[in-house]
Amino acid sequence: MPQAAMAGRSNVGKSSLINCLAERKTLARISSTPGKTRSVNFYLVRPDGFCLVDLPGYGYAKRSKAERAKWGGLIEAYLRGNPWLRVVTMLLDCRLPPQKPDLELAAYLRHQDIPILAVLTKADKCGQRDRSLRRSQWRDILRLDEPAIFFSSRTGLGREDLWQALAKATSGSRTCPECA
Repeated sequence: MPQAAMAGRSNVGKSSLINCLAERKTLARISSTPGKTRSVNFYLVRPDGFCLVDLPGYGYAKRSKAERAKWGGLIEAYLRGNPWLRVVTMLLDCRLPPQKPDLELAAYLRHQDIPILAVLTKADKCGQRDRSLRRSQWRDILRLDEPAIFFSSRTGLGREDLWQALAKATSGSRTCPECA
């Protein structure tokens, strides 16, 4: 089944975004403590017939260095050579300039030829000028054909745009040696 992975720093709002998309408050566990997601979680999307895959957050988390390294290995094992993966949705905090862990993930995804869908979260907490600046920065860094999607789980901003982008990204086939 086609998959769209959700990746982002530990406090970027992945769980809130998933809950907003599903229009459910408790589908994905939300916590004020970064690093709550410790495993790869699959959510079946119907009727579109693809899976949203929630990856553990990277970067800062109130966990041991060893546990964070283990998460990194888990994420890499999921991403590397996954024939069902169609896109990685990179969740980026709209309020912050590009961060080193995000830049490292972007470089890794480009190296693996994995398509990227950029989503600027917490967009309701930024002014229009800051939003435009972030969108422009990430378009250039990620070399995107499509502009990043502004998203707010609080207001629902970008919800429909994100659903459409996910449906489009998971509807095509991705060529891989194992699939041929």
